[in-house]
Amino acid sequence: MSGYDEKSCSVLEKPYYKPIEAALRWCGLIEHETAILQKTGKAVVPPADAFPQWPCLRANAEKIYEATETGELPGYRDGRSVDNNGSAQTARKSLFPNSNSANVRPDPISKERLTVKHTELRVWMAKHYPDQKPAFLFDETERTTHQAINADSFTALQVDRDAIQVQLATATADLGTLRQSLAAISKERDKLANKVANGVPAHPRSETAYLNTIGVLLEFIQTPKPERDSEAKIIQEMVLNYSDKPGISERNLQSYFAAAKRSLLTP
Repeated sequence: MSGYDEKSCSVLEKPYYKPIEAALRWCGLIEHETAILQKTGKAVVPPADAFPQWPCLRANAEKIYEATETGELPGYRDGRSVDNNGSAQTARKSLFPNSNSANVRPDPISKERLTVKHTELRVWMAKHYPDQKPAFLFDETERTTHQAINADSFTALQVDRDAIQVQLATATADLGTLRQSLAAISKERDKLANKVANGVPAHPRSETAYLNTIGVLLEFIQTPKPERDSEAKIIQEMVLNYSDKPGISERNLQSYFAAAKRSLLTP
């Protein structure tokens, strides 16, 4: 049928479960349901030696049964409340008026007919076993979402991401500036190379200064930093770290950069 949503239900899901039915689904043993139910019979939990290969099966069945005994999880007879009003709590109060445990399931409910509701089992599981997300109770999104991710932590992650994006944008812009400067200096180098090729020798000191400048800019491109967001700051860092190299001085660099920009504007 057109428009049918296959995810609107789960083949594992039932309106209510016996403790052993819920436990085997919790353990992911639905393929062995028939054998498990046959061996368990009318008991609430399977015999201690019945399934040694699946120790969690009996343990989980006991957890669910114990929760119905203590009132953490309401218990029902074959999926229905034990009183005419549909309220197990009302029946409990009428049978035990002096009891302080209003949520404890009313007696008698025979163990072979004891059941828990899907919706209440889901709430109980989320509260007492938040790290457990069995497929018959929780959808795929709920099972893949980490328990520690809440609204506050998600907001914090967004803030961190935004800050990183700003830093990345600054570094990208800085890298673009350095590349432009390198291109200009490379062009100037090529002009000097042409002069040499045409018999006009370049002064050795000038060539060394240009090469040093290009070398430093290459290092800057390979290690971009947000602090290099202007030509002045680039020159400042070059002088601070490489002033011992010939040609690396504030005055020279200002002159080189200005000449490089002019060169770019020259047809």
